[in-house]
Amino acid sequence: MKIELIPVKEFTRILGLDHNYYTELEVIADMCRANALAMVKNAGSGHLGSSFSSMDIVTWLYYRELNLLEEGFESPHRDIYFSSKGHDVPGLYAILFSLGILSQEQILRLRRIGGLDGHPDIYIRGIEANSGSLGMGISKGRGMAWAKRKLNLKGDVYVMTGDGEFQEGQNFEALQACVHQNITNLTVIMDHNKVQSDRPVEKILTLGDIEAKIRSFGWHVVRINGHDFAELDHTFRELKTITDKPKFIIADTIKGKGVSFMEHPAALQDNNGLYPWHAGAPDDESFTRAFAEIINRSNEYLTGMGYSPLITAGADTLKTPSQIEQIYNALGEPVSSASPLSINLKLDSEYVVEAYGKELLNQGLLRPDMLVLDADLSSDCRLRAFEREFPDRFIENGIAEQDMVSMAGGLAKMGFLPVVNSFASFLASRANEQIYNNCTENHKIIYACHYAGLIPAGPGKSHQSIRDISLLGALPNVEIIQPCNPAETAMVLNYCVNTATGNCVIRMNISPSPRLISLPESYQLIKGRGVVLSPGKDALIFAYGPVMLNEALLAAEVLATQGIELEVINMPWLNKLDIKWFEGIITNHTWIFVLEDHSRYGGLGEFLMFQMIKANLLKCKNFCIYAIDGFPACGSPAEALNFHGLDGQSLAKRIKIATHAK
Repeated sequence: MKIELIPVKEFTRILGLDHNYYTELEVIADMCRANALAMVKNAGSGHLGSSFSSMDIVTWLYYRELNLLEEGFESPHRDIYFSSKGHDVPGLYAILFSLGILSQEQILRLRRIGGLDGHPDIYIRGIEANSGSLGMGISKGRGMAWAKRKLNLKGDVYVMTGDGEFQEGQNFEALQACVHQNITNLTVIMDHNKVQSDRPVEKILTLGDIEAKIRSFGWHVVRINGHDFAELDHTFRELKTITDKPKFIIADTIKGKGVSFMEHPAALQDNNGLYPWHAGAPDDESFTRAFAEIINRSNEYLTGMGYSPLITAGADTLKTPSQIEQIYNALGEPVSSASPLSINLKLDSEYVVEAYGKELLNQGLLRPDMLVLDADLSSDCRLRAFEREFPDRFIENGIAEQDMVSMAGGLAKMGFLPVVNSFASFLASRANEQIYNNCTENHKIIYACHYAGLIPAGPGKSHQSIRDISLLGALPNVEIIQPCNPAETAMVLNYCVNTATGNCVIRMNISPSPRLISLPESYQLIKGRGVVLSPGKDALIFAYGPVMLNEALLAAEVLATQGIELEVINMPWLNKLDIKWFEGIITNHTWIFVLEDHSRYGGLGEFLMFQMIKANLLKCKNFCIYAIDGFPACGSPAEALNFHGLDGQSLAKRIKIATHAK
């Protein structure tokens, strides 16, 4: 379809018109909204609701408040702005583009290799700090502000946070430390849009009187309308007179501001209380409606029909040259004109996470002692069915993995079976100490690590979990299992709930593979054993999860055309091994490969290699690990897999070279 983009010269033209001081910025902000919308549509995924709610504030900062254009990004005396929440980065990219800091080529490569990451990353010009697990921003800003004071550098530090982000405890550690350390050149702005991933903050975990809470730490606090440029102007002028305290702005905003059907009051009402525009790209019809609404409002200003009456009417309407691009979603598949979720796959049958949600409900019906804990990811983790059926056994903890995991420890001690859910990159790392502490108490807990591995790669390295196996595999009473398809997912959850005696980690890809991974009809989940998916006599490869098993099977198919037979093993047990079964599997093979959906270190490959050494099985064997080296690449699935040499074609080439080396 046709995607339009407002070029930089149009921003320059608008700034040169004779008009009202504040109205100018209203139009600039709307033009940036239009470009952010086009970027996300072109990418096939991204975050619009948060970008739109904070857009007016960030527009004010870059066009009126920060000294970046005078000092330059290379100056140590520059003001520093960054977003702790990170979801609003498409909006920030749009503003940086409007100022000529980012190129058109870059913004048309949002969430693509060599383009712009789906979350802030400092290799991109204009980005001052990476975002990650929420709650880090104020602490990082404090470090920057402290350093400026120590080095006698001019410039202030501004940090944007979300409101749901204030469920994370590190924020409150930072609040008290800033005052104690007399950090006065720091301003925190809360984008208080009152909606988290898909539900109101008040329903997830209320913030209470957040203004009083922050003031109680000794901060200077103001509360404003974050969409009123006159109020923004007055507020920032006032804050310049406050020199003895850190400053905090609670900006009341509307999630999805600027597009009527995306604005959260209407969007929540139209979608049964769930907000649908937090993440993902709009379908064609919604994109066209939204883009037209923003452009028409801007053109009403330019022709003197809208906004403030204190303008010069009669200016030309906006020029939006067309950009014809193939549209992809976060899986790297074409997006249909009907819906961004129509990707020519049988999603219900191929999404591991869908099967997890269904089996969770089934187990809940059988196990009244089972409790499900969530960290504001109920929709992503497919917990809604359990939540609706057993509201008194569903515990929403908000954005607070450490608190959630320790609560699970207390629940387990009291005789319940907690099933803890979050994204793997946050649960395994941020709450690792709490998981370790629970393990030492030897009460059974199930940890569901969603969104594990390299894919989807569009959100960037903060969300790509490639170290969780190593972090959790070091714990002596934890079993880590990764299912490859819906049937195995149900088996794994059933095993963890009803058979396992210790702690379990269920590692899951959130995306389906391009194929349904088929298991033998007689397959049973047996501890420490895998299963042959494709026989072969020339080499053997172990892999796990739907994403990498697809690539391993593709490699086997490519090699078969070259006369090389590659045996593919699905190995769901990532830190447990039936050594007798394993010895029988590898007996007739001299070449053994392991395909990781993880870092090279601490994954299945190193575990199997250690077991082979321990059992004296490495003799006369060639053992090779294919894994993610360095930080994971951001891009489409095909781009990221190819970048790391883990796509089927690359694997086939690498295996052929290895097995035929002289």
